[in-house]
Formats: sequence, C-alpha cells, structure tokens
Amino acid sequence: MLVPLAIFGVIALVFLYALKTGDPSKLPSALIGKKVPEFSLPPVEGLKENGKPVPGFSSADLAKGKVSIVNVWASWCVACRQEHAFLVKLAKVSGAPLYGLNYKDRAADARRFLGRYGSPFVAVGADRRGRVAIDWGVYGVPETFVVDGEGRIIHKHVGPISGDAVERVFMPIIEKARAKALTEKGRETPAGKPAGAGT
Repeated sequence: MLVPLAIFGVIALVFLYALKTGDPSKLPSALIGKKVPEFSLPPVEGLKENGKPVPGFSSADLAKGKVSIVNVWASWCVACRQEHAFLVKLAKVSGAPLYGLNYKDRAADARRFLGRYGSPFVAVGADRRGRVAIDWGVYGVPETFVVDGEGRIIHKHVGPISGDAVERVFMPIIEKARAKALTEKGRETPAGKPAGAGT
C-alpha cells in the first residue's frame, strides 16, 4: 500500500518542481524513445490551402523516413497565438514537415485561426474529443513533439515555443536525428532530403 503512495509522491514532486521552476518543458514523458500511438485523425472540416483541402494525418504519416514535428494547438489557446510565428519559423528553418493536431476545437474557429495567422502545417488532424492527445500524454496546449523517421517520439516540448527554443532546442535535435538516420540507414540527408535527391 505504501509503495504506490511513494511512487505517486515522487511523480507529484517532479511535476511540482517543473512548474515551480517556470519551465514546464521539463515535465516527464513516458513516450520518449517509443513509437507514436496508433491513430488516424480526420481533416478539419472545410480547411483549405490554396483552394485545396488540407488533409488529416495518421501515425503512418510520421514513419516515412523523415524527421517530422507535431504541434498540438487550438484556436481558443492564448499561448498558441503567442507561439504561432515561431512555429512558422521552425517549419521554415528546419525543413521538417509540421503536422497540426487541432485539440478540442470547432472547425470554424480552427479555420479562422489559420486564416488569420497563416498555416505552417502540411496536414491538420481534428482531435475533437481529445482522445488522441490523451494517448500522446498531452498535459495541455500547446505542446510540440519531434518524431524521427521511424515514427518514434524523440522530444516533447510543453508550452509555447520561443524564438530561442527554435535554434537552441529544436534544430540540434532535428539535425541529430537526421544525421543518425543517414548513418544508420542512409534514408535522409542532413538537409532533410532523401539520399540522392537533387537540389
């Protein structure tokens, strides 16, 4: 009886420490190094980019040999608005496909948000009930994950992304994952292009 209480106490102290130090990105994740949970999300209804429907995405899309980024966001999330320009920057400088997991949102509000701030996403999945986010271990929005080419979660960032985090945190993680993939399997170059691809 005391063992479960002791484990709970340790976990609670870790959470409290992360919150008190002002760095929620230190919150633990049991999914680091593991495959993304199996899921398939439909697109946000009516969402279009350049006149074409923006697709939803699934776990299979995150295991195609390229490092990718998954951002959990919602139109009602104030911090999501604050980080959005940095997400656009991250997608641009990294060259990694950025997937949007739209959390417990109304389609009209999600479309309005992306229409106003721009969309850095290659696909946006609608997680209307938040079930997929729960499987990913999401504490709250926004959260951002880096996934390697094999579909394994290699980094979790809790809270909004800052400009400093793009260069200091995300780019080294993405470049390291690409270099590892290139060394082990020759699947992706450091520039994010398949081996043998033209410029």
